[in-house]
Amino acid sequence: MSLNAIGNSFLNTSFMKKNYFFYSLLTLVFTLLPRTAFSQEKGIDERINEAFTPIADWWGAVILHNFPGTEIPTIIFLLVGGAGFFTLYFGFVNIRRFSTAINIVRGKYDAVDHHNAGSDLAVDGDIKKTIKDESEEGEVSHFQALATAVSGTVGNGNIAGVALAIAVGGPGATFWMILCGILGMSTKFVECTLGVKYRDVGPDGTVYGGPMYYLTKGLQERGFPRLGKFLAFVFAFLCIGASFGGGNAAQSNQAAMQLVTSFGMTGGSARTIIGIIMMVLVGIIIIGGIKRIASVTEKVVPFMALMYILACVYIIGTNFSFVDDAFGMIFSQAFNPQAGLGGLLGVLITGFRRAAFSNEAGAGSASIAHSAVKTKYAASEGLVALLEPFIDTVVICTMTALVIIIFNGDSTVFNYGGFNGVVMIDGVPAEGAAITAAAFSKYISFSGPFLTIAVVLFAISTMISWSYYGLQSWMFIFGKSKWSDLTYKLLFLAFIVIGAAGDMSAVWTFSDAMILALVFPNMIGLFFLFPRVKDELQRYLSAIKSIPSE
Repeated sequence: MSLNAIGNSFLNTSFMKKNYFFYSLLTLVFTLLPRTAFSQEKGIDERINEAFTPIADWWGAVILHNFPGTEIPTIIFLLVGGAGFFTLYFGFVNIRRFSTAINIVRGKYDAVDHHNAGSDLAVDGDIKKTIKDESEEGEVSHFQALATAVSGTVGNGNIAGVALAIAVGGPGATFWMILCGILGMSTKFVECTLGVKYRDVGPDGTVYGGPMYYLTKGLQERGFPRLGKFLAFVFAFLCIGASFGGGNAAQSNQAAMQLVTSFGMTGGSARTIIGIIMMVLVGIIIIGGIKRIASVTEKVVPFMALMYILACVYIIGTNFSFVDDAFGMIFSQAFNPQAGLGGLLGVLITGFRRAAFSNEAGAGSASIAHSAVKTKYAASEGLVALLEPFIDTVVICTMTALVIIIFNGDSTVFNYGGFNGVVMIDGVPAEGAAITAAAFSKYISFSGPFLTIAVVLFAISTMISWSYYGLQSWMFIFGKSKWSDLTYKLLFLAFIVIGAAGDMSAVWTFSDAMILALVFPNMIGLFFLFPRVKDELQRYLSAIKSIPSE
C-alpha cells in the first residue's frame, strides 16, 4: 500500500472528520512528505533558493543601506538613536524602574488591577462599581506574556548570533551588544505600553494588539489617519513574511540540521521526518491560541533559559581566573579593536546589529504578545517588557560571549575577524553555532546532546511565539474569522516542514531582513506616540503608590 493510500485511509476515520484542523494538517503532511523527502529531482527548496537569491540580496541591501555620508546603516541610527532618546526622556526607566518591573511579575501590585486599592475613587476619579473593569480584558498573566515574548527573542541567535558577532568583531563587539541591550529596554517599554493601550478586544475576549493597532489608532488620534493605516499595513505584511521565514522555517532548519548531525543521520528524508514531528508538536500548541501558547512558554522558557545559563555558569566558574581577562578584552577592544577588524566603527556596528536582531527592541513584534496581558494599566506591561532585552542580551548573550572568549583567549584557537563569521578551528571551517559548540565541548563532555536539546527547544519556542505574531498580523489584513485563522496556521505549519527539509539560504536572508524591516514603520509610530506612554506611566505609578508597603 502506498504512503498516500495509508494517509487517506487514516484521514477518513471518524475522529479526523470531527477534528478538521488536524484533518487539514495531516492532509498537508501526506502531500508534502513524498514530494520533499523521497524525490530525487531538484527540490522545490533548491529552485526557490536559486530564484530568490537576487531578490534577497536586493532586499538586504535596501534594509541595511548606509545613512547618507556615513558607513553606518540607517537602521542602526533608528534603533540606537531612538533607544537613547527614550532612555533620556523617561528618566532612565530601564534602570530606575527595574525593581518595579520585577515586583509586577511577582504580583506585588496585582491589587490595583481589581480596584482594591486606594479610596472610594478609583484612579482618574472614576467611582468604583460604575466603570468597566479593564483588568478583566486580556488572556494571560504578566509572567505568561513575558515568557511568550522572551521565547520569541531568546533563540538560536543567542547561540549562533553571538558567536558570529565575536568572530567578526572580536571580544569588543560584546560591549556594544550589552549597551544596545540596556538601551533597548527603554524601547521595549514604550512599544509594549502602546500595545496594551491601543489593543482591540473581541466579543469572545480574544485580544488583538501590537503595532498594527497602535499605529492605526494612535496616529489617528494625532491627526494622521492615512499615515497610520499605511504604516500598520506595511508592518503587518512584513510581520507575516518574517513569521514564515526567520521566525519559522529558519528555526526548523537549524533544529533539523542539529539533530541530523548529532545522530549521524543523512538524507533529506531524515530532515523531512524531523520537520513533520516538529510540525505536529507546534500544531498541537498553536491551535489553542495565546492561552495555550502562554501555558507552554511559561514552562519551557524558564527551563530552557535556566538550563543554558547553568551550563554557561559552569564553564565560567571552572575558568574563573580567566573571567577578569575576558572582561578586560571586552572593554579594551570595544574602543581599541585588534588589527583587521575594521576599526572601532566596524566593531560597534557588528555589536549593535547582533543585539538588535537578538532582542528585537524597536521591531515591535513582542508588543503583540504583551498586548494580551490582563491589566487595566498599559504601563504595567510596558515595565514588564523592559526585562526582555535584559534577559536576552545582557544576561544570555553576555554569558555566551564569555564562554567563547574564555575558550579562544587571545586568539589561541581561532583568529578574530573571520570573513562572514567563518573561522578555522582545528583546520575545519566553523561558523555560528559550530563555534559555540566547540567552546562547550572543551569543557562539558556531554555538550553535544545538551546543545542539541537547547537548539531544538530554542527553535520550537521561537516558532510558537512567532506563529502568534504572524497570525495577529494576518487577521489584521485578512479579517478575524475562523477560516482566516485556519488558513494562516496551515501555511505556517507547512513552512516548518519545508524549512527542515531544504536549504533555502536566500529565503532566510530575506526573512531576516524582513524582521529588521519592521523597525521602520514601528519606530516612526513610536516617535509620534511616546508622549502617550508618559501619561500611562504616571497613571500607573500613582496607582501603585496606594499599595501598602511590605
